[in-house]
Amino acid sequence: MLKPQSGILNLNPNENPSPKKQQRSRQAASMAWLIRPLRRTPFSPSLRTPLLRQHPNSTSFSNSRNYISDMRKSAFQDNILRLLRKEIQYEHDHCPPKQPTTRFNSFTVDDRSGEQWIRLKRKFGEKEDITIDVTMFDGSVPVPDSSQVQSDEQLHITFIVNISKGDDSDVLEIVCSAWPNTIDIQKFYVRGCNRTANHPYTGPEFKELDEQLQDSLYEFLEERSINDGLAIFLHEYMKNKDKTEFIRWLQTVKSHIEKK
Repeated sequence: MLKPQSGILNLNPNENPSPKKQQRSRQAASMAWLIRPLRRTPFSPSLRTPLLRQHPNSTSFSNSRNYISDMRKSAFQDNILRLLRKEIQYEHDHCPPKQPTTRFNSFTVDDRSGEQWIRLKRKFGEKEDITIDVTMFDGSVPVPDSSQVQSDEQLHITFIVNISKGDDSDVLEIVCSAWPNTIDIQKFYVRGCNRTANHPYTGPEFKELDEQLQDSLYEFLEERSINDGLAIFLHEYMKNKDKTEFIRWLQTVKSHIEKK
């Protein structure tokens, strides 16, 4: 009958193993107990299943990230809309824009809503058709004032006068500056009605011309109501248009962001 001795099976009862053999036997037995569980681990369904359950659900994680991203986007848009509404209300409460006028003296005024320019038109005499295209404020110059720390600014407007005499006639084009209470002629020249030339010769600078010729051209414009009074009107008109277009721009941006 086999009898265990110190945890080791002795196959020969008549043999008394040496201490070295006993030590090796114990080490082999210990290694065997360690190896057997390791061999079973990769192939054991009961051990594999809990490992798979430890990984998070990828779909749920993605949905969570999208939810957080949508919340941040919504908060960002709400903040922009709040600021836009506040700015629009402020502009309406403090000096709201007026309804633009449609006439100045003999000119009709086309406001060109949503654009950065306006157009004035009139007839003069039996043949002349006069069109004036006017930009919004397109520059400024400082006006030093000794009584103030900071200097004021004079705003500048450019306008171009086109005078034609019939559909097929050449066009006299006069480029002018409108300051708050005066006009300055910059250049004048005649061009074809179809603007065929890419780089037409436009003559010298107006201030380089003979002074009597300069004076006579100012009188020519004065006769057609293109004078310092027009400059005053254009500055008042453009101040109002600038505010109107600014509010329109705010409302357009707000409407775009509100769209789902």
